[in-house]
Amino acid sequence: MTTPPHPSYPEDLERPGLVRTGRSTFVRPIRPEDADRLVAFVGTLSRATLAYRSLGPVVRARDDVIRRGAHVDYLDELALIALDGDDIAGLVRYVRDPEEPEHAAVTFTIRDDHQSEGFGRLLLEHIAAAARARGIRVLEADVLADNARMINVFLGSGYRTQAGPPGQIIHFEIAVDPQAQAVARAERREQTAVRRSLTPLFEPRSVAVIGANRDPRTIGHEIVANLLRGGFAGSVFPVNPRADHIAGARAYAGVRDLPEPPDLALVAVRAEAVPGVVRECAEVGVKAVVVVSTGFGETGAEGRAGELELARFARASGMRLVGPNCMGVVNTTPGARLAATFSPALPAPGRVAMSSQSGPLGLAVLDYARRLRLGFSGFVSVGHAVDVSTDELLQWWEEDPGTSVILLHVETFGDPRRFARVARRIAPRKPIVAVHPGHADSAVGSLFAQSGVIRTRSLQELFDVALLLAHQPPPPGNRVAVITNAGGPAALTVGACAASGLSVPTLGDHTRQALRPFLAPHADVRNPIDLTPTATAAHYRHALDAALADDGIDAAIVLFMPPLADKPDEVASAILDAAAARPDKPVLASFLGGAGVADLLHRGDLVVPTYTFPEAAATSLGHAAAYQTWRSTPAGVVPDLPGVDAEQARALIAACSPGPVPAPVAADLLAAYGITVRGGDPGPGPDAFLTVRADPVFGPVVAFGLTGDYADLMADVAHRVTPLSDRDAREMVRSLRAAPLLDGRSGGPGVDLAALEETVLRISAMVEDHPGIEALELRPVRLLPPGDGVAVAHATIRLAGTTTAGGSP
Repeated sequence: MTTPPHPSYPEDLERPGLVRTGRSTFVRPIRPEDADRLVAFVGTLSRATLAYRSLGPVVRARDDVIRRGAHVDYLDELALIALDGDDIAGLVRYVRDPEEPEHAAVTFTIRDDHQSEGFGRLLLEHIAAAARARGIRVLEADVLADNARMINVFLGSGYRTQAGPPGQIIHFEIAVDPQAQAVARAERREQTAVRRSLTPLFEPRSVAVIGANRDPRTIGHEIVANLLRGGFAGSVFPVNPRADHIAGARAYAGVRDLPEPPDLALVAVRAEAVPGVVRECAEVGVKAVVVVSTGFGETGAEGRAGELELARFARASGMRLVGPNCMGVVNTTPGARLAATFSPALPAPGRVAMSSQSGPLGLAVLDYARRLRLGFSGFVSVGHAVDVSTDELLQWWEEDPGTSVILLHVETFGDPRRFARVARRIAPRKPIVAVHPGHADSAVGSLFAQSGVIRTRSLQELFDVALLLAHQPPPPGNRVAVITNAGGPAALTVGACAASGLSVPTLGDHTRQALRPFLAPHADVRNPIDLTPTATAAHYRHALDAALADDGIDAAIVLFMPPLADKPDEVASAILDAAAARPDKPVLASFLGGAGVADLLHRGDLVVPTYTFPEAAATSLGHAAAYQTWRSTPAGVVPDLPGVDAEQARALIAACSPGPVPAPVAADLLAAYGITVRGGDPGPGPDAFLTVRADPVFGPVVAFGLTGDYADLMADVAHRVTPLSDRDAREMVRSLRAAPLLDGRSGGPGVDLAALEETVLRISAMVEDHPGIEALELRPVRLLPPGDGVAVAHATIRLAGTTTAGGSP
């Protein structure tokens, strides 16, 4: 295989990393300017480590030979280094076999003081992904038989390994295809490392505030004051060279003057001073830094480059970094009591955690949550999120026993595939509710739908849903009873329920018979249950008891018009009593026009969420019902598909130039994945299309829809982000508004849905296996009657100019 004359440095391989102990690092390809750094690295290695590396007696190479190791072509030879500050902590290198281009020899070298921390396994995951994207399928390694650490790295990786005959040297062959076991083990390792790395952020033993100020009107002063009045049990160190005390706490001139290295440092200084402060924090051993300061990415390209360099330095120095341009961290759990923020509104303890990417928005969020009486277990304003990311915060709250609902305000995604993987793991146990500003972004909607994330259209809706899920269970179904003392609001509620995917069915005969003797003669007991304006608390209690006892009802929305009846406190008490008697079915309320009613619907741990208008209650309940349906559906798997010849496809792609693939080659590529392109009249049935585009953020996105007016005028197109599971494919083809044409509900015979779903899965597998496919379109695809399959009439495929990695290992 030829080497490009001017290889470009692959910036996409620069990634932050966490080892098993929770220590952060930065992994990147080696560069020619690393030559001296490489010499210094080799000079620190013990004779034992050198012997393991050279598979025999130690022979120290000359410095000029070592320096040549910093020059690679990033294709046939690639070396990745993990940094410890400015030094190399570990190195992995592969060299492609010229006789077998899909094989490469790989070697690992870890500095003695970092062995047993997990650097070897981390570097294996990174080099496997890079090798896979460069057409290498097998990494080969020779290991001395007594090198137990390296042997355990290979055997415990989850990748398919084949070891040669036992002897003094063991030969390993590691297949770098992303096996499910390898992914699962990488996820477990990542989860453990993430939680350990974030412990100093959420549960620090001491906190320094750099940029603390004596003026109560400043951010630096408010952070110190909040830490002290929030009940933080550890040491608080204000840092200001011109103050003796701040907010009652002794101040220190600089970070190096502190009596002990703090676990956490909050930085509130001018942007130009931040890099120097962060460097000082690294030098004294600070484990986590929150940069509150502004003046970075929001100022333009230069500011963005500065904050990325700040993150790289923090990672390489073993620190985690939140921000910049953020408002801090809150943890209300009793063992922490951390209010590391300048927000004047501190949340009450509760079971909701939230991550927000906007600092100013966070101020409004905490104030609004306090007015709603919505308690928080934790809150993090991630700002520009150059290091600590949303998916890492999810992994912290995943194992937090005090968190039952997670809220996200997400503007951008660092690694969407990792976010999807983490969210899909958490969502069946803890609902995740998110708001994203890109309402029309199909990729974001697809990502959330596949991951079980509840997507809301506004912050108001986000908190409406949170209010329900924090205090009531998701409904077992979508059937709702509406109880009211006024007909107009009830009609609005029924309409809102229908718009939210809920039904308001007629109550069963037994329920109606039970209701009539206790209600006014003119009360309507069908559903909605209209108690009339004369209804009392006893009427509400009896009606709600009966509705919740009905097997055909899954939830109840209770409406009360205070001007039509007296004693709202008695009605609220009756609603609480009925809700307590049936904790398996959610109860929501709307006391229209009643100020302060939310307080009436709280009784210890029992809370019935109340809304100013009933439409909000119906919308929230609709989200909760859809979420319950999602988590009740068996989890999907990415199936092994018969009739796939990935090797043939790889050879076809290797023989093509970037750009459009000739039609016969495109047909052969699809045939290698069990999809036949055929002309002529395939028979009766609607026509559809399947396309794939390579999104620069989300990776391959599959689109499916019916041709003609359905897609062109109604925008009736379903999207999913690869890789697709069988559940994703099933939900995708059934999510169209035109789905009744496909499954026979419109009166016709329907189409072969099983064959259509399989075709979607084969397309997903194809673009996942071959990241060089930039775009793909099957149009038209004739959808034939059940049992007859699908017929692809035409196909186009386009290859990218360069091959990039297709996801995380």
